[in-house]
Amino acid sequence: MISVITPVYNGEKFIETCIKVVIEQNCPDVEHIIMDAGSKDGTVDIIKEYAEKYPHIRWISEKDKGQSDAMNKGIAMAKGEILGFLNVDDYYEPNVLNKVVEIFKSLPEPSFIVANCNVWNNDRELESVNKPKNIKLEELLLGPKVNEFPVNPTAYFYHTSVHEKIGLYDINEHYAMDIDFIFRVVQVSTIKYIDETWGNHLKIEGTKTVNDRLHGLGIRRVYRLIKFYRKDLPLFQRFKVSIGFSLVRNIERIIYFSTHPEEIFSKIKEKMMK
Repeated sequence: MISVITPVYNGEKFIETCIKVVIEQNCPDVEHIIMDAGSKDGTVDIIKEYAEKYPHIRWISEKDKGQSDAMNKGIAMAKGEILGFLNVDDYYEPNVLNKVVEIFKSLPEPSFIVANCNVWNNDRELESVNKPKNIKLEELLLGPKVNEFPVNPTAYFYHTSVHEKIGLYDINEHYAMDIDFIFRVVQVSTIKYIDETWGNHLKIEGTKTVNDRLHGLGIRRVYRLIKFYRKDLPLFQRFKVSIGFSLVRNIERIIYFSTHPEEIFSKIKEKMMK
């Protein structure tokens, strides 16, 4: 069985479509676990309506300590040996769940599989296609400018038992919990990349993730995690990754300041005034 977990809070605008996304997968071996954080809008009424008609839907509504906490509660409820997460405003391509169940039949435990993901902007225009081909830890620690990270859980799935090895999602991390998880899961799992598009991620204005990126905080969180996980590499690998990462960061700075020369004078003025 595959367990699809959806954390939601005040998601009245998206929850019905999200529920239908799983129903329309026509997967006979799925359960959809919806973790509502005590919504104040009509979210719970919609969940109840569908749960009464479809027995594969399981749900609770109670306050939590944030998205990571909701995800962990969903994992505790999950009956499936395969796990996936579906954010309320994202969706799968047709027949993805049946494909995932079939692929996992031939994989050792624990395994982590990842495919491609469409990234759509607020106007529903295709912005990019995420293709995370190289996701061993050493490759990821070179940074997303070198090797793409999986951007959304609609395009990756894994054995539930992996949490016995690496623990749960960090409840103190409210933004980069998925990156932190990926850095851990790739160290203990058989990794398989599928060159097909499975997921769709909507970058909706006003959401916490989009706001985080707009203010440049998202990439800082990623760099902080890279630094944290890099220290545990063997000495030679740590040196190799550090050099590669520094080179990429310096190139990024050169490109940025060459197109924003006013920033150079601003930095110089700042230092002179200190």
